[in-house]
Amino acid sequence: MNDIDPIELALFQSATHSVAEQMGATLRRTSFSPNIKERRDYSCAVFDRHGNVIAMGDHMPVHLGAMPMSVQSAIKVN
Repeated sequence: MNDIDPIELALFQSATHSVAEQMGATLRRTSFSPNIKERRDYSCAVFDRHGNVIAMGDHMPVHLGAMPMSVQSAIKVN
């Protein structure tokens, strides 16, 4: 079994969380929709190749409940 370096794990967690946060910032900044731009009604997350959540942004977490199933379904289609 491989030993996991806690420092590398913390760096990876921070980096992937930052990606999800930046996705949200870009979506908000470039959106024309008042729901996204003003109400901030969106969620962003990073998934692995199996559709499992790796990191999610601190946006509207209520959306993230259905996201893994949607991503897994999209992976199956392709």
